Amino acid sequence: MKKTSIWIDTIKKKKYPKLTSNKDIDVLIIGGGITGISTLYFLKNSGLDVALVDQGKIGMSITGHSTGKLSYLQNDLIDKIRKNFNDETALKYLKSQRYSIKTIVSLIDKLNISCDLEEVNSYVFTNKIEEILKLRDLSSFLNENGFSTFDGDKDYVKHKYMFYVKDTYMFHPIKFVYGLCDNITFPIYENTAIKKIIKNENSYSCYTDDYVINAKKVVLASHYPYFIFPYLFPLKCTLEKSYLSASKNNFDKHSLISYGMPVISMRTYKDYLLYLSDSHNTCDDVCDKKHFNHLLQGALKYSKKVDYVWSNVDIITSDGLPYVGEINKNLFIGTGYNTWGLTNGFLAGNILADLILEKKNEYSLLFDPNRINFALFFGLFKSSFKNIKGYINGYLNRISSKKTFTYNKKEFYSKCPHLGCKLIFNSVLKTFDCPCHGSRFDMNGNCINSPANSDIKFKGDI
Repeated sequence: MKKTSIWIDTIKKKKYPKLTSNKDIDVLIIGGGITGISTLYFLKNSGLDVALVDQGKIGMSITGHSTGKLSYLQNDLIDKIRKNFNDETALKYLKSQRYSIKTIVSLIDKLNISCDLEEVNSYVFTNKIEEILKLRDLSSFLNENGFSTFDGDKDYVKHKYMFYVKDTYMFHPIKFVYGLCDNITFPIYENTAIKKIIKNENSYSCYTDDYVINAKKVVLASHYPYFIFPYLFPLKCTLEKSYLSASKNNFDKHSLISYGMPVISMRTYKDYLLYLSDSHNTCDDVCDKKHFNHLLQGALKYSKKVDYVWSNVDIITSDGLPYVGEINKNLFIGTGYNTWGLTNGFLAGNILADLILEKKNEYSLLFDPNRINFALFFGLFKSSFKNIKGYINGYLNRISSKKTFTYNKKEFYSKCPHLGCKLIFNSVLKTFDCPCHGSRFDMNGNCINSPANSDIKFKGDI
């Protein structure tokens, strides 16, 4: 059993250089997932001097650990938006997702991107009696607003009620990101972490360990920004961790997801079945082994053995809408996709490029990161509590209770360099994980997931 994403294991990895000099440019994009690369693509004919940096490898972080689904049938998220706002806002969000999907599919055809794109029916189901009325109401809402639904049945999934929509897709997310890169002439730099950003009068100075990039505008497309100010991001979201597997099977192609918690998500990819389960807030539970064991129990109902296991972390906003737009003068952000990062990340790239070019975008106001509403206000208290809980859980954990841990004859400090939370040892994936904000480090102390932007230091370095 391979302990890595099937997407990462089935791709011929591209290599991009590391930054080797100072730069003065118009726009710097920080983050090489679907948001950053899409922004870069939509700026390609702008005439601006643009560059992108990623602290790791292009497409290998959150994008490369997703399910690879392109669907607007997003479990109970639409109902969450209806509750926090109104039907009109939920409908606009739905239209944004359909627009994103159609644009992605059109772009794949136009650019001839080979990314295993498949059109598929997307099912949503519940096996809880108390959710049947909610799911029927969601189906009615979709039908009343031009999104046709159909009653369906999949006998291998335990359910009380199920329906599906037709115009959705699946693909290989890293192949898609690479396909966009092949159509971009702007410089892309890997293994280039931005450690500090300083605002000047008319620009930003973005520092790596060795060089500085001066940019008139900066796009933060790095999943979770490493800084607290000016946006107070840790207080505006929570983190949800999910566990995924891939196993060989002979199912017909399909895409399913449960309406409510606990989330069960399934899709096919070639002769594999991808199975997701056990989503939970990262601050609530630090025992990954328990969740992986439960994942395997579910996956083995459909296959004789599991070939891949991995996990992913998603940013959850309090009101159900992403944060995409300008958070300070000429400082932009795209994040908070509520587990639907492929449609929203691509759409964010479209919105951010339009904002940089001072063009109107139909969805920029919907995702305005400076919006204020009751759900976000209430979320400040919830997020603050979760952050404190994660910090406490780190200190109470048996493995991370010490100031250091030893591996390969090296003694590492056990605090996350982001905000000092105690790290948790992930015994399945053999990583050290931050229970507060989702940073991850390999067994040699190298940072492999933000918001941390530096490695764990070993004793003697400080």
